[in-house]
Amino acid sequence: MSSLGELRTLARAARASGPKVREKHPDNRSAFLFLLPWLIGILVFTIGPMLASLYLAFTDYNLLQPPKWAGIDNFVQMLGDNRLWNSFRVTLVYVFVSVPLQLALALGIAMLLDKGMRGLPFYRSVFYLPSLLGGSVAIAILWRQVFGKEGIINGFLSWFGIDGPGWIAHPDFALGTIILLHVWTFGSPMVIFLAGLRQIPEMFYEAAEVDGAGRIRQFFSITLPLLTPIIFFNLVLQVIFAFQSFTQAYIVSGGTGGPSDSTMFFTLYLYKQAFTELNMGYASAMAWFLLLVIGAITGLNFWLSKYWVFYDD
Repeated sequence: MSSLGELRTLARAARASGPKVREKHPDNRSAFLFLLPWLIGILVFTIGPMLASLYLAFTDYNLLQPPKWAGIDNFVQMLGDNRLWNSFRVTLVYVFVSVPLQLALALGIAMLLDKGMRGLPFYRSVFYLPSLLGGSVAIAILWRQVFGKEGIINGFLSWFGIDGPGWIAHPDFALGTIILLHVWTFGSPMVIFLAGLRQIPEMFYEAAEVDGAGRIRQFFSITLPLLTPIIFFNLVLQVIFAFQSFTQAYIVSGGTGGPSDSTMFFTLYLYKQAFTELNMGYASAMAWFLLLVIGAITGLNFWLSKYWVFYDD
């Protein structure tokens, strides 16, 4: 027994005196190397400009002279800027009218395509095309021509003896034409809706038909509840995108936001303050105000989602 104990003692001593074997750790250098371009991009083109604009929001800066510290003067000035609040009101109308209409149209088209038809990939591509082109300058120029006094819309109305107005030149209709342009770019949410519809098990509809449920009842009792996560996803994205809309209003109004500031989006007014009036400090404060508004509305959407969004769990 004593010899066995001595052997164990000697074995422990040999292991303790021998070279220590290092545990192998995964080499992450390759991953960091692949991430490096993205990290540089987000630091140089996103975080850096954001921090610079945050500093400029508290300065008096006109692009021609060094910025001067102004404290909260820019934010106080915003409170009394009636044109700013009018642009904010126009933007809210644009967002809260165009986004629901766009999502409703996207869901309707997705349900039609989900039924299965010949040439589905072709129709899917055709319907997605407006999302790729809708934010371009060329489409905005085309839209201006379509709704002009001598445009296609008035040409069509003239067949019925109706003398249409200059839609983009009338304060009551100008914003509506831009809303219609945004609704027309329904392709992106439509594709997402179509993917969501394909994930709903067919057995739910078969069971509903056995119980005598019609198409409308199936839509409100099966399709809509199971699609609420997709609706929520599209809603958050499209609200954020709509608040940032700029090109359509700039081109359709000729950069003026007219007529009578009826198409003066918040982003367009911000652009005019920054690059027309050279009030870069004030424009930076406006940009941060818009960021806070978008963040607040997005947070509100997430909070309200617990009352109407249904998940599998």
